[in-house]
Amino acid sequence: MSGHTENLAAAGQFLRRFADETTGHFIDGRFEVPTGAETFDNLTPVDNSTLGRVAQGTAEDVDRACEAALAAFAEWRDMPGAARKKLLNNFADRIVERAEEIALVESMDCGQPIRFMKQAAIRGAENFRFFADKAPEATNGQSLYQDQHTNFTMRTPVGPVGIITPWNTPFMLATWKIAPALAAGCTVVHKPAEMSPLSAMILAEIAHAAGIPDGVWNTVNGFGEVAGKRLTEHPAVRAVALVGESATGMHIMRQAAATLKRVHFELGGKNPILVFDDADFDRALDAVVFMIYSLNGQRCTSSSRLIIQNGIKERFMSALAERVANLSVGHPLDPATEVGPLVSREHFDKVMSYMDIAGTDGANIAVGGVARADLGTGNYVAPTLFTEADNTMRIAREEIFGPVLTAMTFDTEEEAVMLANDTPYGLAGYVWTTDTGRTMRLAKRLEAGMLWFNSENNRNLPSPFGGMKASGVGRDGGDYSFDFYMETKNVCIAHDLHTMPVLGR
Repeated sequence: MSGHTENLAAAGQFLRRFADETTGHFIDGRFEVPTGAETFDNLTPVDNSTLGRVAQGTAEDVDRACEAALAAFAEWRDMPGAARKKLLNNFADRIVERAEEIALVESMDCGQPIRFMKQAAIRGAENFRFFADKAPEATNGQSLYQDQHTNFTMRTPVGPVGIITPWNTPFMLATWKIAPALAAGCTVVHKPAEMSPLSAMILAEIAHAAGIPDGVWNTVNGFGEVAGKRLTEHPAVRAVALVGESATGMHIMRQAAATLKRVHFELGGKNPILVFDDADFDRALDAVVFMIYSLNGQRCTSSSRLIIQNGIKERFMSALAERVANLSVGHPLDPATEVGPLVSREHFDKVMSYMDIAGTDGANIAVGGVARADLGTGNYVAPTLFTEADNTMRIAREEIFGPVLTAMTFDTEEEAVMLANDTPYGLAGYVWTTDTGRTMRLAKRLEAGMLWFNSENNRNLPSPFGGMKASGVGRDGGDYSFDFYMETKNVCIAHDLHTMPVLGR
């Protein structure tokens, strides 16, 4: 309890400035609240009280940010990669210095337990270091020699980019998108989620303190319908990267079409976790629990569909129900909390609606299924386990995005693949089996951009991250990020040996 009290006191100090002053924008190296700006309350999911007021970005605010990014682009593009590397590593150092502040503010802003937010802050620094170190090689291409010509490729930054990030782990996901853009030589206009805007402003402060030139990094707060829409339509913005819902990706693709922007979408998922009879029972159980109930179930790679082989169904489901019932739900700043409040009352209502839907569909609510009103006026939901489900039910097909797991069974490998692939999504998949041949067969047949065998979501920064079907367009990670943020240019040089075709001589 002492850790909870200490965290509350520290968070209160860090949050005071947001309560005392309206949170505005960061445009062309200056923090501002435009005169006469409309504002909205930023509510904490802990008890739905306000953490302060936030400016609603207008189309004009976005225009100024995009114009600043365009004006700063040439100088940032032409800066040697080694110089960008030094600046971005300095940025990472400053994230580490403020990691406690970032974690505490983010926990109160979006409801994620502090145990995960401390890791997320450090992961943000790692993202910057990784891409900082790659900045000097970002323009590198291939050399392709022929007898009469030599072709080589080079890469150049695409231009100003718009980056729209979500509310679930906002700080880490912002760094995951912005770090490679800056390392590539692009300038950035960032539109953070309106439900968790505070850590984005800390990022902007770090950018300013780290010496990122004016106009290279811009942040505009506000709503997607206004600020987000204008950002995706602005002619100066050459690419848009989004982490969000699949429906949002569809809107942005339409909005970006008129200016032929390239788009990168990391969208929703209804990810399966397949547990075969021969799985390492205890490790599989740990993974099933962790990959849906960590981060409040509010992450795109959560394994929200458990597909378990009938041979171990009874033993596994009994152990799983006991673990789910034992999860600690509470205040996000309590170090003992494993599941915190959902990000907003609106999202809480959405998640709770599936409790009735499950009953209507004919599934069984084995654990949970209720709000935790005993914890106060926050958005607390009891971790929930639906059993006796099938793949036609809404609870098995729609992304609930909360601490809710839907379980169904299978007999054969063929049936498991069919169930796993029978979804509009294709982001991630998890498989637990000790059969090496099966892992190779399933790696080929499962329809998902990322697959983990006998592991939870273990990230390797150079590896591609992204989905297929309704789960996204494009890949993040390592050189895959540079493929998006940079144009590839081919250069052909003749050796003056080939015969020139002749017309009209």
